[in-house]
Amino acid sequence: MKTVTVGGREPYDVAIGHGVRHELRERLGAQVSKALLIHQPIMSAEASRIRESLAGVVDVLLAEVPDAEDAKRIEVAAFCWGIMGQADFTRSDAVISLGGGATTDLAGFVAATWLRGVRIVHIPTTVLGSVDAAVGGKTGINTAEGKNLVGSFHAPAAVLVDTELLASLPETEVRTGFAEIAKAGFIADPSILDDLDNNIETCLDLSTELSADVIRRAIQVKATVVSEDFTELGLREILNYGHTLGHAIEHAERYRWRHGVAISIGMMFAAELSRLVRALSDDDVDRHRLILGERLGLPLVYPGGRWETLRATMQRDKKARGAALRFVLLDGIGRPTVTTVADDSLLFAAYQEIAG
Repeated sequence: MKTVTVGGREPYDVAIGHGVRHELRERLGAQVSKALLIHQPIMSAEASRIRESLAGVVDVLLAEVPDAEDAKRIEVAAFCWGIMGQADFTRSDAVISLGGGATTDLAGFVAATWLRGVRIVHIPTTVLGSVDAAVGGKTGINTAEGKNLVGSFHAPAAVLVDTELLASLPETEVRTGFAEIAKAGFIADPSILDDLDNNIETCLDLSTELSADVIRRAIQVKATVVSEDFTELGLREILNYGHTLGHAIEHAERYRWRHGVAISIGMMFAAELSRLVRALSDDDVDRHRLILGERLGLPLVYPGGRWETLRATMQRDKKARGAALRFVLLDGIGRPTVTTVADDSLLFAAYQEIAG
């Protein structure tokens, strides 16, 4: 087992390894007598096994929620709150998430808002959830106007990244999840990019030691940033590399696209904008194409005629300030900076580079 500690006001551990989900009872805490286990439909059998394993110690109630972004709706959160209210959940009880990033976002929001905050333990079942959504304490749901516009910061008690669960993922799900791992390489740890370039098949085989170590390093990047800036007052914004356009694409596609697909295009756009605004080198821009396109097989382009729609959605991004958009850009690999771009012609020029 590998462990990454997320520091700050409420430190917690991210445990990574085969079978670590069986540490759930210990991680919940001795005071917990009831827990709501929020899970995706595909995880129903595993959810039942967890409930049985805790029988007689913790009374586990199950809440099956829709897959992907369909889970991140206020109606689904209200469904979960209803179960907790009818079962008389108190502040000494807890929530457990079992699923991908959308499930951990929703469950974290439910835990953060019930009685103004109860304990939560995340058991992410996707690569994306493991390296991104489950780590850092960001929670949120979507609205008709955009993604994650309603949410809160709520640190988990623990995150259990069980590689036994991850090993059964289909290859497409793994590759899209690795977009967030590549992001960690672009903004902070170039050694991740080296492994993706030179050992891609081993990295994508989630049963290997190298894969577990790459996941650990990506989590460490996020943990280091979050430990210093939990509520995104400064440094934490760098974790949104590629997400400004990426979230707009997800909204345009009505959340039917996998997050990693949209973020791959978003990072390619951010690289092209970095070349125009921050003088990012041609070699570093090309490295985005190599890692994201050739090694991970992710898309890098989006239809040119969609720019005005995307521009309007980006205006509602959390990083926007008035009429100006702010982006995480790169001065070089591992050298991110938050930059205000007021010149729409530069934004359009960068978008033309990825227009398909």
